[in-house]
Amino acid sequence: MFSPTNFSAAKLTVGRFAPTPSGFLHLGNIFCSLLAWLYAKNAGGKIILRIEDLDPQRCTRAKADALAHDLSWLGLFWDEGAYVSDNSERYFQSQRSTIYQKYFALLQQQKLIYPCFCSRAELHAAEAPHLSDGRIVYAGTCRDLSPQEREDKAKLRAPAYRLQVENLPISFTDGHYGWQCYNLIHESGDFIVRRSDGVFAYQLAVTIDDALMGITQVVRGSDLLSSTPMQLYIYKLLNFTPPSFCHIPLLTAPDGRRLAKRDKDLEISVLRRHFGSPEPIIGFLAYMAGQIPKPEPITAADLLTIFDASKIPVKNIVVPQELFTI
Repeated sequence: MFSPTNFSAAKLTVGRFAPTPSGFLHLGNIFCSLLAWLYAKNAGGKIILRIEDLDPQRCTRAKADALAHDLSWLGLFWDEGAYVSDNSERYFQSQRSTIYQKYFALLQQQKLIYPCFCSRAELHAAEAPHLSDGRIVYAGTCRDLSPQEREDKAKLRAPAYRLQVENLPISFTDGHYGWQCYNLIHESGDFIVRRSDGVFAYQLAVTIDDALMGITQVVRGSDLLSSTPMQLYIYKLLNFTPPSFCHIPLLTAPDGRRLAKRDKDLEISVLRRHFGSPEPIIGFLAYMAGQIPKPEPITAADLLTIFDASKIPVKNIVVPQELFTI
């Protein structure tokens, strides 16, 4: 069993908030940014703002600019990162492709990466196994293609590239959900590290960035809990020291649907227009996170003085229906 015991023991906690500027902040993004900030600051550490704008089709600099402006309005300030550091551009993933290519090549040299020519339709075919949450477990269709088969398929379709995984349990202790154990063969299969359009995939990029930026604490939504073993596997292959991980509950609508940018759920423009100032928004989220007994205005700085991570609920948090009518 692979159980990373070399989690970072650095004296200074270094956290990060790493949003994707594919849309505008909504209440769920604000909740995650607030808790990531509180965790790092409560530990006496620092926090970095990184912009995960890997996908040029969905992410724009204008959206990133708006995102940074809204975070400042909320009273969340960063010790370094995008819009803060002198070398700000290095905190935008869109500017880091050369770095990702270097480590991609290292994995290629270990013969751990292979081209995959499967279409989306083929991956969703009936014979492909699915997990209960809809994730597809890759069956390894292209893993053992011969050189000639790969050459023939490359004439018809540009390949994505997958990382071979081992039949090996990966365990870790999450800071909020406790002990976790996954086997990537059964949970994901070989997973994509570079898309067919040349864009490096999230799992590879985020692992490299967290390692090279010295991140020692990752606080993020529980929807990314299943990504952690993939990232720990990459940490192992590249001989990086992994951070600690803490996944937090998601905010959901009363019907159980999690808040999403694509649905324009409680976007910050709506919240700003309704509440007028950040304190009522921070207070509402503090209440939802179990930090104060009722929703009342509070600043992020004042919330830090009473923050208690043990009070955060384990289950997803339902946002009252009346808030969707503002």
